[in-house]
Amino acid sequence: MEDKQRFQSKISLIYFIRPYLWWYLVGWVFLFLSSSAGLVFPYLMGKLLGSTTTNTSVSKDSIELLTFDNATDVAFALFILFAFQAVFSFVRVVIFNNVTENTLRDIRDAAFKKMVYMPMNFFDINKVGELTSRVSSDITQIQETLRTTIAEFFRQVIIILGGVAFLFMISWKLALIMLGTVPIMAILAVLFGRFIRKLSKQAQDYAAESNSIIEETLSGISNVKAFTFERFSISNYGKKTKEIRNLNVKSGIWRGLFVSFIIFCLFGAIVFIVWQGLLMTQGTQPELSNEGFYQFVLFTIMMGASVGSLPDLYANIQKTRGAIENLMEILNDQEETQIKSGRHATGIDGSISFNHVNFRYAQRDDVEVLRDVSFDIFKNDRVALVGSSGSGKTTIASLILNFYSVSDGVIKMNNKSIEEFDLNYLRENMAYVPQDVLLFSGSIFENIQFGNPSASKDEVVDAAKKANAWEFIQTFPDALDTEVGDRGIQLSGGQKQRIAIARAILKNPTILILDEATSALDSVSEKLVQEALDLLMKDRTSIVIAHRLSTIKKADMILVLENGVVAESGKHKELMSNNGVYANLVEMQQLDA
Repeated sequence: MEDKQRFQSKISLIYFIRPYLWWYLVGWVFLFLSSSAGLVFPYLMGKLLGSTTTNTSVSKDSIELLTFDNATDVAFALFILFAFQAVFSFVRVVIFNNVTENTLRDIRDAAFKKMVYMPMNFFDINKVGELTSRVSSDITQIQETLRTTIAEFFRQVIIILGGVAFLFMISWKLALIMLGTVPIMAILAVLFGRFIRKLSKQAQDYAAESNSIIEETLSGISNVKAFTFERFSISNYGKKTKEIRNLNVKSGIWRGLFVSFIIFCLFGAIVFIVWQGLLMTQGTQPELSNEGFYQFVLFTIMMGASVGSLPDLYANIQKTRGAIENLMEILNDQEETQIKSGRHATGIDGSISFNHVNFRYAQRDDVEVLRDVSFDIFKNDRVALVGSSGSGKTTIASLILNFYSVSDGVIKMNNKSIEEFDLNYLRENMAYVPQDVLLFSGSIFENIQFGNPSASKDEVVDAAKKANAWEFIQTFPDALDTEVGDRGIQLSGGQKQRIAIARAILKNPTILILDEATSALDSVSEKLVQEALDLLMKDRTSIVIAHRLSTIKKADMILVLENGVVAESGKHKELMSNNGVYANLVEMQQLDA
């Protein structure tokens, strides 16, 4: 299962890189050129240092790839080498950066698009803060790896492989001694990388949970302050940050031990090699020239630095793989339109039928929210859903919007299963005013126009007037251009509710769903808005969900819900005469029936 996930992650990442693959390959060419140029440096530097020595003996194990008459020529060649390497490195860095930013832009867009189209169950199970973390911190991790880490990792590999080749050409004996430590380090690096990857993924999960706490706390900061919940929130967040700290400290200890071990072995090997090399330069017929010795030492130091940097680079790559898996888990998940594959784009006339519907939420599958619910709503009917909190009123509205699929039974519209309708067509014919109104950051005009993006300013103003919102909108200096702030924080609850109603009016839907639509209004505003809603509900199917029974007396049918069951149904007077659940609700609210 893990291998399958890794395969999917790799394919998905390549999918995002593919549009820029040619540029990416060009970047790799320049990476190879800059790394190869770096390999020439120890060779030339060795010649420069060796040119001052008087020992002219050259063993058959040394190499003469280039011939220079004096130190000045060698120094001049080094400057030319640095110039080429600088150009190669600049081009490589620019190309890798551009490819990375283009790729990450596409990943960000795809991740956001994917989440927007995910079914409601996905958001019931996953916290918003955790999802936000995946699209921010995980992408940041991927950004650093694609832009720098992976290029640096392979640059060090090129240096090591090229260095090994040069070492064998200079002295195969010393090269074998050097290679005696490399395989052991490589095996340890792989094992360490796997272990670090596991720790890093756990840390990322904890970080996502801590971000979720921040999101929830700051989103509901008014409730936190009202209930003096600050200490609890701080304590809860502190526990998560402590877990992250402990895990990262543990990871740091293991990484430090491993790096220390590498350094000790590496420098110990270098000292041993230098000692052996010096011995080989002694005598009347030395096995190694002074020039070859300097070259060997410089290659060894360069390779040692490369080998020493591999564990951290490899660990970061493994950490990035964990971040990629988190993102690809979202991107490989099924969208709402993939789960609900209806194709009918005609036929919704406002009639709705529930036939023996049972429903359970995915995150609490053991609790049946609706049980054997059946009723018929005819075209242009005004239906009220009444019941105590948790009785299933909002769930019915969610099922009509096809946010969820029923556990058992069937919901029909115009004698067709709701699952047969195209999801966009279905919801384009509905308007929904939720209990907790969410306004998007932007102007009042933009928030009302959300109901119909093609609506003109006159149509927006007309909708605002019908929702009794125009009066307070005009009191603002910028009127419709007034910014509502984050989540509409600049407006009162009643003002936000009226803008949401104006948004629904502007949409002009076939089916209108009002969930506690007037609950946030004062008595004067409620009366005016109710008159506007009476006009709006005319000649269209309207479903009103309310605790305040005064808003639903004129309904053609009232469905009384109790513990997920339709306890009663009928008109107001009929239900009052039954002296049942509905009558008790009316009595509790002390309404004049």
